[in-house]
Amino acid sequence: MKTLGFPKSHRLLKPSDYSKVFNDVALKVPHRNFLILATPNQLGHARVGLIFSKKNLRLAVQRNRIKRQVRETFRLQQDLPGLDIVVLGRQGLNRLDNATVQSSLNELWQRVKKKHRQISSERSDAKPRGTS
Repeated sequence: MKTLGFPKSHRLLKPSDYSKVFNDVALKVPHRNFLILATPNQLGHARVGLIFSKKNLRLAVQRNRIKRQVRETFRLQQDLPGLDIVVLGRQGLNRLDNATVQSSLNELWQRVKKKHRQISSERSDAKPRGTS
């Protein structure tokens, strides 16, 4: 059984990691309160980065509460594919309670997995077959 930790290897730490995702978006999952951008990585596991601006979440306590929720729901997703993921916050997040945020995020992680499967199957279908 995998441990349910959240080590540094599962986080986007450097500006270049974020730039890679923004410059090469392969997967985009919109939501009323969140936007998830992702690009495949070669690590074999997912990494997450968070962007929540003061414009959308005025108080630090609000930003920190949402970030904790995102990290916790990400940590519990053991079957995410090898993606570098950036989660952006949108306006209206401060009005949501923790249960609503958590259910929205769980739904978003499922949509990320589904969209990744679709993109992967499209790429494998598009590859030319070897001659027999």
